[in-house]
Amino acid sequence: MVAYHDEEWGTPCHDDVELFERLALESFQAGLSWATILRKRSNFQTAFRGFDPAVIADFEDGDRERLMADAGIVRNRAKIDATIDNAAAWLATAAEFGTVDAYLATIVPLPPARLAPGATSADVPVTTAVSDRLSADLRRRGFRFVGSTIVYSFMQSVGLVDDHLPSCFRYGGGV
Repeated sequence: MVAYHDEEWGTPCHDDVELFERLALESFQAGLSWATILRKRSNFQTAFRGFDPAVIADFEDGDRERLMADAGIVRNRAKIDATIDNAAAWLATAAEFGTVDAYLATIVPLPPARLAPGATSADVPVTTAVSDRLSADLRRRGFRFVGSTIVYSFMQSVGLVDDHLPSCFRYGGGV
């Protein structure tokens, strides 16, 4: 958890494959602890073939069954099916905007919003108007398991917002 926080969480990400992985993992995390997902992350990466949406969009029934039988990942059929279907929606969105990163820039304002200097963990939101808007647009594009809370967690993960607390060495983009 510390390494993920210190080296990855909240760091701006612009690579479409990595963005897809982060969204998929946030979707799998729904109802579970993030520690569970991080412990299984390498298994997820193997099972989902590096999270390349072009590969995942071509998954067939045999792949779905392989994933359901894989004890190294979260075996939730709805989340597995959503990840496969989301890959196709991801590719369509990327085709429309050039990249999904470019699409995100049309909805999420930059630079990333940062917590106020006196903020505490109680001030960290679970959704915002922007995550509501992004969630709704993703659903309109055919994505599933992208409620506003999941989307806000995704935004935190990939640096679209900066929710490091003022007491954190990463606050305001510090590394």
